[in-house]
Amino acid sequence: MFPKIEKLCRIFESECDLISKERKEILKSIAAMIASEIDSRRKAKLIYICTHNSRRSHFGQVWVNVAAEFYGLSSKIEAFSGGTEVTALHPNSVTALKSMGFEVSTTTSEANPKHDVKFGKQKSTTCFSKVYDDSENPNKDFLAIMTSSHVDENCPFIPEALSRFATPYEDPKLFDTTQLKDVKYLERALEIRREVFYMMSLSGSKKDNAQK
Repeated sequence: MFPKIEKLCRIFESECDLISKERKEILKSIAAMIASEIDSRRKAKLIYICTHNSRRSHFGQVWVNVAAEFYGLSSKIEAFSGGTEVTALHPNSVTALKSMGFEVSTTTSEANPKHDVKFGKQKSTTCFSKVYDDSENPNKDFLAIMTSSHVDENCPFIPEALSRFATPYEDPKLFDTTQLKDVKYLERALEIRREVFYMMSLSGSKKDNAQK
């Protein structure tokens, strides 16, 4: 894992007090579902869902896959992302990822290109905008994580999801035309990292947790 990203992984425990009690309860519920999937000898699959699949949902996808690697759970947990509309991974999201230490490269040339988001020498995840039920995402037995209030309210039912959780975040899109855009995108990405790591620190199987 790249040193700058590993450093961000290791400091989350000092930030746990920044997560509200109410939010922690939601994250604990997601962690319990992940552990249940692992204990059932299934790979836990998460799809982070927002409207355009261009910002918050990608941050969720990226950080869960990083955390899975960090906790030695990459063979047991995998994250994806999707939206209710197709746009593209926003350039400001790419800037935020790069500022945190990820290496981001475009692997296709269409208007909605695929991006290889690398967090280690041979560790990466693929980001591009798609609807949540795209063929490249799991089509059953997944956890749906709603990252925006809009999509949570307007997409109350996700077919084939094992369970659905709402963890809405402020949309950094609000700052796209302001001088605060880089600050706000990074702020949101780091907030999502903090909550993902809290959740993932609790997500091992009962056997794994008993050995800690």
